[in-house]
Amino acid sequence: MRILLVEDNKALSEGLFAILRGSGYAVDVVHDGASADAVTSTETFDLVILDLNLPEMDGLDVLRSMRARQNKAAVLILTARGTQEEKIKGLDLGADDYMIKPFDISEFEARVRVLLRRQAGLRSSLVSYGKISFDLNSRTFSADGITVDIPARELGLLEILFMRAGKVVGKEAIIQSLTAFDDDLSANAIEQYVSRLRKRLAPHGLTVRTARGIGYYLDKMADA
Repeated sequence: MRILLVEDNKALSEGLFAILRGSGYAVDVVHDGASADAVTSTETFDLVILDLNLPEMDGLDVLRSMRARQNKAAVLILTARGTQEEKIKGLDLGADDYMIKPFDISEFEARVRVLLRRQAGLRSSLVSYGKISFDLNSRTFSADGITVDIPARELGLLEILFMRAGKVVGKEAIIQSLTAFDDDLSANAIEQYVSRLRKRLAPHGLTVRTARGIGYYLDKMADA
């Protein structure tokens, strides 16, 4: 899952970046409204965490611009502007949630998880497909109650396929979801991760199939 953090306070942005990356998300950071507006017009994100008091362009204007472009990323406003009027304005403009600084980190992490779950169209934090279950809160996969150990990149790929189980996910969409600005991930690398995932999933009755020229999808093996 890919997150854009828009925050002009460098110390806070570095702290939140570390927390989000530590949870396994691909995270990009920009420090002003104009940059946020530009990047959300060209890149795809699952969640935008948006400050309002931003240089160059106010956060509400960024939000207004996003929704005018039919950008469907979830938006969590994270700001010191906590009046009732500001909250109502932000929510009416299309924000999905609103948190006021200072805030509790555990609550922040929980709200991020909820928004990402909603973005994927899921009601529960535990998703099952075949013999494997995925816990969105801990971002762990398990089979018969036993955790399946999966390296970070492969875990991110499986998460994307798992949350769209049975549906084809394009290669470019996978790359967008797995990488931040400073990452370099090629289509060939995705093929390698897919190959490794197939070996890890085979004992549990799942596989990753190729939709030639389009992308990949998660499927149950015929004999599972």
